Amino acid sequence: MDQLPPQMVMYQLATAFYASQALGVAANLGVADHLPATAGELADKLGLHAGALRRVLRLLVSTGVFVERDDGRFDATPLGALLRTGPGSMRSMVRLFAGPGQWATWGDLVNTVRTGEPALQRVFRTAGPFEYFEGRPEEAKIFDEAMSAFTAMTAVSVAAAYDWSAVRSVCDVGGGDGAMIAGLLRAHPALRGACFDLPRTGEPARARIRDAGLADRCEFVGGDFFAAVPAGHDVYVMKHVIHDWDDAHAAKILANVRAALGTGARLLVVEGIYPDRIDTGLASRGAAGNDCNMLVATGGLQRTEREFRELFAAAGLRLARVIPTQGPPILEVVPT
Repeated sequence: MDQLPPQMVMYQLATAFYASQALGVAANLGVADHLPATAGELADKLGLHAGALRRVLRLLVSTGVFVERDDGRFDATPLGALLRTGPGSMRSMVRLFAGPGQWATWGDLVNTVRTGEPALQRVFRTAGPFEYFEGRPEEAKIFDEAMSAFTAMTAVSVAAAYDWSAVRSVCDVGGGDGAMIAGLLRAHPALRGACFDLPRTGEPARARIRDAGLADRCEFVGGDFFAAVPAGHDVYVMKHVIHDWDDAHAAKILANVRAALGTGARLLVVEGIYPDRIDTGLASRGAAGNDCNMLVATGGLQRTEREFRELFAAAGLRLARVIPTQGPPILEVVPT
């Protein structure tokens, strides 16, 4: 295919939100769970306007999410099947990133560029993302489900890429609903573990641990990593925690982990590393996009390897090695 003229490329970039918002509509309405069906059948079942729905479905056909058959029925492609409810679903992820919080926050990006302050706090008059979710239980549920789906996939990569043979006990710091710790313990039956996070995550974490048949090897510990981290584990894991925070807050979390590390204990930071130079490749696009999302939403940032080393050093830690995985890399960190 001939390269598109620059004007068309610019047009596609400027209108990329068309597809993301259409995707959000399909995810919020649970359209994929009712396919194959015509737009009329879907409209009757879901209480929608058939003509408007058909137009949105056709937009998603153009992106490869759905197909339209000769008989007028729409169906999900393998990509669109990820919007169906069930194991491996990405529906909550789409609902999160195409949802009202992200939409309004990114819509105020220009003022973040003017001030350097996260848009989320300004737009919603909240102290931060976690306080934002406290008053919005439905959005909090979507956020937790989306993070759990990401984490479950990442857990498989971390379990396979790291040598766990000499590890007896692992603590997932900021472990949410237990997706990471459950994945690690399922993959390595000799491991024992703990999921450490704010008390509000206790109920779903205990349920996941129980449903996975791991209650005899794993516990939930409620607390605040800005105050202290439980001691006594061989390995501590933090997945996509540090990038939520600026350097001062991140250093405080890391210092508390450092205080919990016994002799021979290690910290595994599972998180993307910002490239030294940005190009047009997929990795650069993901890193830069994630970094700007932290800019508007949390005040955190993606860090280069050099920035990680400096941050670890400020907390009495050093980066021992970077271990590639099928997902985010593992930064193995040890006391200095």
